[in-house]
Amino acid sequence: MRSNPTALSTVEFAALARAIASTTRHLGLAAPGFRCPTRIIGVDRTMRRFMGDEVAGIVAVNVKDRPLAAVVADMIEGVVMLNRLSPTHAAQVRGALWNSLENANVQARANRNEPTAAHVA
Repeated sequence: MRSNPTALSTVEFAALARAIASTTRHLGLAAPGFRCPTRIIGVDRTMRRFMGDEVAGIVAVNVKDRPLAAVVADMIEGVVMLNRLSPTHAAQVRGALWNSLENANVQARANRNEPTAAHVA
């Protein structure tokens, strides 16, 4: 059993990264690579861009002792920063990414026969 039940495991972080990257590519944007933790102590998110003809980069986030929502928000902001989106486009992308993760979560619960918020009395 984990000491912090809300902390993401490595497998969970990888699944989250794959889901965000997949949706990002589906939206026609460059998907960063994701890693954890950051290389800078005390910083929750960092990003490195790679120079070249194509947009590419790595977003690193700290997972330890952080709420899941904060980790996800940092990963999504990494997508926005990497693609240098306008404020309007950034808001649309953030919404699409959050919705895709919620839909994936509902589907995963349905596959495990767990109740979703819609099924709770």
